[in-house]
Amino acid sequence: MKNYVLDTNVLLHDPQAIFRFEENAVTIPLTVIEEIDRFKKEQSETGRNARHISRTIDGFRKQADLLTGVPLEGGGVLKIAIYREQAMNLLPPELRSDIGDNRILAVAKELEKTTDEPIIFITKDINLRIKADTIGLNAEDYESDKVSIDELYTGTAEVNVSGAQIDQFYEQGVISLEEELNANQGVTLVDETNPSHSAIGRYNRAQDQIIPLLKVPKEGVWGIHPRNREQQFAFDLLLNDDIQVLSLLGKAGTGKTLLAIAAGLLKTADEGVYSRLLVSRPVFPMGRDLGFLPGDVEEKLAPWMQPIFDNVELLLSSVEEGGKRKRGYRELIDLGLMEIEPLTYIRGRSIPRQYLIVDEAQNLTPHEIKTIITRAGEGTKIVLTGDPYQIDNPYIDSSSNGLTYAVERLKGQDIAGHVTLTKGERSPLAELAANLL
Repeated sequence: MKNYVLDTNVLLHDPQAIFRFEENAVTIPLTVIEEIDRFKKEQSETGRNARHISRTIDGFRKQADLLTGVPLEGGGVLKIAIYREQAMNLLPPELRSDIGDNRILAVAKELEKTTDEPIIFITKDINLRIKADTIGLNAEDYESDKVSIDELYTGTAEVNVSGAQIDQFYEQGVISLEEELNANQGVTLVDETNPSHSAIGRYNRAQDQIIPLLKVPKEGVWGIHPRNREQQFAFDLLLNDDIQVLSLLGKAGTGKTLLAIAAGLLKTADEGVYSRLLVSRPVFPMGRDLGFLPGDVEEKLAPWMQPIFDNVELLLSSVEEGGKRKRGYRELIDLGLMEIEPLTYIRGRSIPRQYLIVDEAQNLTPHEIKTIITRAGEGTKIVLTGDPYQIDNPYIDSSSNGLTYAVERLKGQDIAGHVTLTKGERSPLAELAANLL
């Protein structure tokens, strides 16, 4: 049995972390409980997690003595460890100042001396892992929700077939392949002898066949036409009412948000499939925060929501046939067809028959992504967009954010889809910057 010593940030990141270590011992230093107490009054996700873990540990307190250990369902044991002043002498002089991190290290170091179990210190704090390693502690990152960004599912595949099979696909509209594919995966069929002879489709698991993509109207989707193969795959999923949750990943300028909003407006304002388009994004500043903003809620949120406004205005600037302009942005909101709001207010809501777009989803934790998706009522479609390499949340990275977590967990589900967009279409300058800077 191993003994995992957990840092405060692990429990604030995932309040269920104590149940993730199978049949091993989990030790929480009392200093961690003290630090969690400082967060419990916050109204943020961190505050909610702090209250959750406090209630969980309090429930165990009623079952047995926390110092000697409480049995966990998976076969492990939960213990609380008390810091003792003499334990600080186990640390080098540089780490003997009486601060929380050093107390936690001292507890882990003392456990290493007094027990025969292998001690593994778990923290999401990079510098604390370095300190732990320096003093001889086995330190690891908390990786129960990590996904290797280099091996992330792209949602597309290229399959070499004979020219006759491609001709059959064009004639009959379906084709069966022996390759193992995921549900709703975009597929490019390439002629083995003539690479320029190709076709694209989507794998339908119910039929176990490749089927054609949905056709984009001649006038485009609110004036937007797909400019590359990945955008064609994206529009196919965005316009398919059977796909209830999908994710679009890509670097800046690949059209993630624009495609999602265009499809949402078509499905709500034009076709009436959904009652409203709801666009939301987390509130995280890039660079130094400017502090409190003046005005009412709408005025305070305007700077955060401006990227959404920019995309909507671009779509609204297009002109319909006959010279008629589409509805104005404010009119869409006044008619209740569109709503733009921060994710702060989504908890506790039930969202039926709406087209929900969550922009900048890479700034969300896996727990927050779960909270959002579980808000979906009957007939709601959820679109997650983001770039795992542009993260402003200091507590997650490209491998542990909620967007990549959702991509990997929802892969292969019949009502889910994903596309990674690779080619920038905003402008040659934006594409150059995204690739070289």
